[in-house]
Amino acid sequence: MDRSEVRALLDAVATGAMSVATAEASLGTAPLQGFTDLGFARLDSHRGLRTGDAEVVYAAGKTTEQVITLLSALHGQRSGRPALATRLTDEMFAPVRNAFPDCELDETARCVAVGQLPVTTGSVAVVSAGTSDEPVAAEAAFVARTYGAEVHRVRDVGVAGIHRLVADFGVLDTADCLIVVAGMEGALPSVVGGLVGTPLVAVPTSVGYGASFGGVAALLAMLNSCAPGVTVVNIDNGFGAGVFAARVARQSARP
Repeated sequence: MDRSEVRALLDAVATGAMSVATAEASLGTAPLQGFTDLGFARLDSHRGLRTGDAEVVYAAGKTTEQVITLLSALHGQRSGRPALATRLTDEMFAPVRNAFPDCELDETARCVAVGQLPVTTGSVAVVSAGTSDEPVAAEAAFVARTYGAEVHRVRDVGVAGIHRLVADFGVLDTADCLIVVAGMEGALPSVVGGLVGTPLVAVPTSVGYGASFGGVAALLAMLNSCAPGVTVVNIDNGFGAGVFAARVARQSARP
């Protein structure tokens, strides 16, 4: 249950369409008993009410059967959002598709959404430096869309050919939030942050040669950005960036 469902329930009580007893039964003791015990995991069924976004399955380190069970349980909550899993392995793709024939599955992003995507609220632009950054950028884009944002992509505009970025200035300037994904020296977020005043979350990737230290060089460069208004998530954390950007877009679109 998320906040929109609670609001609908309260509206139904206010108009007389639902009795107080029925509403009480629907809410229960949600803060105290808001989880589903699956044996191997306790699925947080109250997170959507607390934060507006339901729990997400991190598939890495889990078995295929566990991922499918968790997705089924999340989908059964009917939170108004799709059930989402990230970081699927290659071996999971076919079984997940078989279990959920109508799912949205992106093999590049390694993400799956089970259930109807929400109506979009606000816009997010995902800007990536190079094609090697695509898996992380795709994850960020997939998550932002699943969390309700309209998503635009700006690909392959790294600082080695920075003139390519100017062609998409309009997208950068009109989005409610930007996700800028880059590896190597991680300079792209500083450049974008110096061009527009759009809220920006930078994502360092583990792309680069030896001295990039698996993305640490890009992470430190982004943390030390001289462009104001740049926030940074952890290395390769497209998921975290997607959630952040979708929430910014959601807030920006409020009347």
